[in-house]
Amino acid sequence: MPRYVRRQAASLGVLAAVVAASVLVGPDPLLDTARRVADRPALFAGLLVGAYLVRPLFAWPTSLVAVLVGYGFGPVVGFPVALAGTTASALAPFLLARYVGEGSGLVARLGASGERFFSATGDLRGMVVSRLLPAPSDPVSATAGLSGVSTGAFVVGTAVGEIPWTVAAVLAGSSLERLSVAGASAVGWELLTAGVAVALALLAGPAYRAASAR
Repeated sequence: MPRYVRRQAASLGVLAAVVAASVLVGPDPLLDTARRVADRPALFAGLLVGAYLVRPLFAWPTSLVAVLVGYGFGPVVGFPVALAGTTASALAPFLLARYVGEGSGLVARLGASGERFFSATGDLRGMVVSRLLPAPSDPVSATAGLSGVSTGAFVVGTAVGEIPWTVAAVLAGSSLERLSVAGASAVGWELLTAGVAVALALLAGPAYRAASAR
């Protein structure tokens, strides 16, 4: 069996596990535990580390854990902690996609589309734009991995592009008196609009160059 076939089979197994875990395990147990240990900094920090490690497995949004960080640590300490955690947790789907590498069918088409996008924008700009857009974090990470984005550009672009979402989530968490799924997932339309506007501005140059080349 060719190596890329084995890798694709392994990745499909991981994807199936993620789908099953996301259906069977919601974020409520995490929020309940966070409420109980919020006044015990060491336990709360350990909970956050575990949450960031398993977040891709359960397909939890990055903002969910960032809200927890703000809830427990406040905005000043919480922002750098949440940004570091968000960036680190995004590496799992990115590295898995890089491991899968070459493929066929949908994987090949996804990788080819991503390569064209990052070829036009550059790896760093493309990652910043991808994070500013209101798209699910893990599919963006996987696409970047399939597209051959460098690890450095992925990490820096993710950190920069996630800044507004992380700030909003941490501030929201720091203002909560009680954790809930609704409170941990709300994002205002103003922030969504601003993120899209900045992303489109960053794409203006590459789009103009592509149009001129034609």
